[in-house]
Amino acid sequence: MSTTTTRPTTLGATDVRTWLDQPSAPRIIDVRTPGEFATTHIPGAYNVPLGLLEEHQRELAQHLDEDIVLVCQSGARATRAEKVLAQSGPSTLHILEGGITAWESAGGDLVHGEQGWDLERQVRLVAGSIVLTGILASTVVPQAKWVSAGIGAGLTGAALTNTCAMGMLLSKLPHNRRHDPAPETVVAQLRAGRV
Repeated sequence: MSTTTTRPTTLGATDVRTWLDQPSAPRIIDVRTPGEFATTHIPGAYNVPLGLLEEHQRELAQHLDEDIVLVCQSGARATRAEKVLAQSGPSTLHILEGGITAWESAGGDLVHGEQGWDLERQVRLVAGSIVLTGILASTVVPQAKWVSAGIGAGLTGAALTNTCAMGMLLSKLPHNRRHDPAPETVVAQLRAGRV
C-alpha cells in the first residue's frame, strides 16, 4: 500500500494486519502506559506513553515522517494522541479501532511479557471498591452515599467526554511507570527506526 493513498483515520485490526505485511508498512505507536506495554504489545510497536507524547509532542512529531497507527487498549487514548499529534502536523495518522483488545480478537500477533493489569481494569477495581465502600459506610454514616454518587458522576463524565481522570491518575503510579521510557530514548528509537 502506498503512503500517498488516502486512508481512513480509523482502521480495523484486519486492515492494519494486512498493511503491516506491505513494504510501506506504517509505524505502530502504542500510547499505553509502560506497564501495559510490557505486558503485551504488537511486534515492532514503539511505546510512547500518552503523557510523554503530550509533553514532548513537537519533538516527537519531528521523527514521525510516515504513516502512523496509534494504538491503546480500546481506542480512547489513541484518539486523544491523534488530536495531540495532529496539532504538530506529522505524517498521516490512523487509529487502531478497538485497540489491543480488537487486535487480539482478530488473531493479531502479540509480544507477551510480564503479566499485569491494563489501566481500564485498574480503573474498574478502584471505582468499584470506592462505590462498594461508600455504600457499606452509608449504613453507619448516611452521608457516605455521596462518595458513591461522586464516583458514579465521574464515570458518567468519563463516558461522555471519552476521558478518564482516574485512569490518568492511576497511570502515574509506580507500577504503571516502572518501564517509563525517557524522552531521549523514545526519540533515539524513532530516529533509528527500530525498537
